[in-house]
Amino acid sequence: MSLQETLSNQVKQAVLASFNVELETVEFQATRKEFAGDITIVIFPMLRVVKGNPVQIGETIGNYLVENVAEVKAFNVVKGFLNVEISDAYYINFFNTIKDDESYGFVKRNANEKAVMVEYSSPNTNKPLHLGHVRNNLLGYSVAEILKASGKKVYKTQIINDRGIHICKSMLAWERFGNGETPQSTGLKGDKLVGNYYVKFDQEYKKEIEHLVNKGQSDEEAKKNAPILLEAQQMLQKWEAGDKHVVELWEKMNGWVYKGFNETYKNLGVDFDTLYYESNTYLLGKEFVGEGLKSGVFFQEADGSVWCDLTDDGLDKKIVQRSDGTAVYMTQDIGTAIQRIKDFPDVGGMVYTVGNEQDYHFQVLFLILKKLGFEWAKNLYHLSYGMVDLPSGKMKSREGTVVDADDLIDEMASTAKEISEELGKLDGYSEDEKQSLYRTIGLGALKYYILKVDPKKRILFDPKESIDFQGNTGPFIQYTYARIQAILRKADFDLSADIELSLHQKEKELLKQLELFPEVIQNAASQHSPALIANYTYELVKEFNSFYQNVSILGAADLNEKIFRVQLSKKVASTIKMAFHVLGIQVPERM
Repeated sequence: MSLQETLSNQVKQAVLASFNVELETVEFQATRKEFAGDITIVIFPMLRVVKGNPVQIGETIGNYLVENVAEVKAFNVVKGFLNVEISDAYYINFFNTIKDDESYGFVKRNANEKAVMVEYSSPNTNKPLHLGHVRNNLLGYSVAEILKASGKKVYKTQIINDRGIHICKSMLAWERFGNGETPQSTGLKGDKLVGNYYVKFDQEYKKEIEHLVNKGQSDEEAKKNAPILLEAQQMLQKWEAGDKHVVELWEKMNGWVYKGFNETYKNLGVDFDTLYYESNTYLLGKEFVGEGLKSGVFFQEADGSVWCDLTDDGLDKKIVQRSDGTAVYMTQDIGTAIQRIKDFPDVGGMVYTVGNEQDYHFQVLFLILKKLGFEWAKNLYHLSYGMVDLPSGKMKSREGTVVDADDLIDEMASTAKEISEELGKLDGYSEDEKQSLYRTIGLGALKYYILKVDPKKRILFDPKESIDFQGNTGPFIQYTYARIQAILRKADFDLSADIELSLHQKEKELLKQLELFPEVIQNAASQHSPALIANYTYELVKEFNSFYQNVSILGAADLNEKIFRVQLSKKVASTIKMAFHVLGIQVPERM
């Protein structure tokens, strides 16, 4: 039982014994630095059932705790706050139970619990991954790892949007203007080559619109009638009909893109357990559109298009199949969700990592799946996140103004090199060691900067600001980890003994921070928020640095103090490593 659970039970006993009323819950908060105490019980919420002066109520409960709870050694009351001091023995005992636990904070999987599938990345095969995809991948991967750490079985997946009009645009532009060039002939990554033709299509499309407007068509008419767009639409219809030439072109160009994507994923440090392709799942979606028509979940318009009327649910009417019989995104998403449960019957819920511009889409999708009668639809979660902006402004793929993910990863390593050299951090390292470390620091900076922000918030990303060896940054935390490793390398004595001693206040503060780690993991899992882990780790590191500056570790006169402080430092480093593991960030042994 945790300290908070013990205190909660005892406070309820105290209130029952002293005031003859029952408390449902007890509210705790951290004790403010200016007051003595380790944990604070908030009296004000109790006034709903306990009548009287909050200071006197606090005094009564405080006296009861000192007399009845071995862990409580003293208390003080400030207005309606009961500040409780916990004995050193409690913290020493807690530390001795966790110091050798290599998986402290992580929970073993409950075999009886349903698995969770986490979807992220989910790119289109008409362009390379960009900064927006980077946030998506880092968030999805980290949430999957956090859910695992909280005790869940997790499958990581993505749906690759490998069909549709946008894919045909790149294909048509390459066929018209590509002169047969390939990744091999150009030296370009396949995803970049295909992305160039998506931009080329947009350029030609705009020229044709301008030409039609000059000939007297309205802007809206010209956008619909541009020959290159009509040809792309015909190509999509041919693809859905299985036209041999179109399908071969599609397979060839998508193959180039997948090779490029895999290289980016490897560099970013994310992976997947299983992949889904829209080209496979949209047909199952169409099958269920037919089922929904029969059961009355969907209805058909005079033009043949199929819709779902959600107006009674406070939403609107949503198209699920076009009048020409081709699928829309919703069709594919219905099919994909159903296919996943067919493939993985142990999955009881899914997390979709998709930007907040799709909030409405997922509201509709989840509601449609419920209406189709799927029990698991109540366990679907949209991990909605804000966009990533740069100081230079918003990105647009079709205009070629995106920040390429590969370029960003390289730039981060380059910025880490520049700043490290300015600070003289890596003297005495070989060139290979330096290059590896630049990458570790650069990627750590990028990942931490993005993950420390609440997913729902928009981010303005500044590479230079993210690589700072001071403040709430990845490199600051990595540097602290490396500093502890240097201490451990110098500790030439046995660290295995359980030590009993009086605690320095800085030691106690550090132990209190360590004690929070399991709860932070569970909270981050339930809220799908890596930011909770990132900011917890920063607080732990700040607490360690304060301890390091105020308390002698290897220079302690007493051997027991020396052993305990090195043990404590080691556990802090281990917790940093575990926390950064679920964020997908590496920690260097030397820096």
